[in-house]
Amino acid sequence: MNVIYDIGNTLSKLAVYDKGVKLLSLRTREHSCEKLKEKISPFRLDKMIICSVRELPEFLYDLMSVDIPFVHILNNNSKLPFRNEYETPETLGPDRLASVAGAMLHFPGEEVLIIDAGTAITFDFLSGEIYKGGNISPGMTMRFRALHKYTDRLPLESVSEDFSFPGRNTSDSIKAGVIKGIVFEINEYIRTFKKESTKLKVILTGGDSGFLKDKIRYRAAHIPDLVLDGLNNILEYNAK
Repeated sequence: MNVIYDIGNTLSKLAVYDKGVKLLSLRTREHSCEKLKEKISPFRLDKMIICSVRELPEFLYDLMSVDIPFVHILNNNSKLPFRNEYETPETLGPDRLASVAGAMLHFPGEEVLIIDAGTAITFDFLSGEIYKGGNISPGMTMRFRALHKYTDRLPLESVSEDFSFPGRNTSDSIKAGVIKGIVFEINEYIRTFKKESTKLKVILTGGDSGFLKDKIRYRAAHIPDLVLDGLNNILEYNAK
């Protein structure tokens, strides 16, 4: 069995897979060694992969050196099940690599636009078994905070379904500007890519994907655990 540990900017995600089937998946803002051991103790684990966009917690080094035979920390030197055409692979976030590997599992051989709506919004393009690159944009919470931080009078707003469009007050103007702006942005990305690839598949994932999935104009597969699926794919590829 495989254990997947994904440390993001906001949340950490833990999953256990057995022969490609996800047996456990949970999210948390904090993990300790004791909590992690408690969650994975019912499983007989053979392999582990760690993906992190920040420094690894110290306890992970103890855990992976004692309890699990094969441990892989995802980095720009990892073997990947696709060809990476990114010009600066050392700067490419490991979560983006994982989402591409996940897209390969769900749509093998297809052209796929992966939209990960989290702390940042990333748009990544996979063509068959070639990763062609992608774009990065501020996420929803980041946009709300930026409007508040870099102005003297705008309040800090948050995600909500309740606002007028166009906004009839400052609160609604901010919500409509951020939320509708992201929806328009996503729709335009999909429209642009579909002009070049009429059979394009679209995947929507990330922490804000559940809120956004019914608001975009185009059909998209909502796969919340895409990164976890991709990490399991990369783990198996490196353990061969």
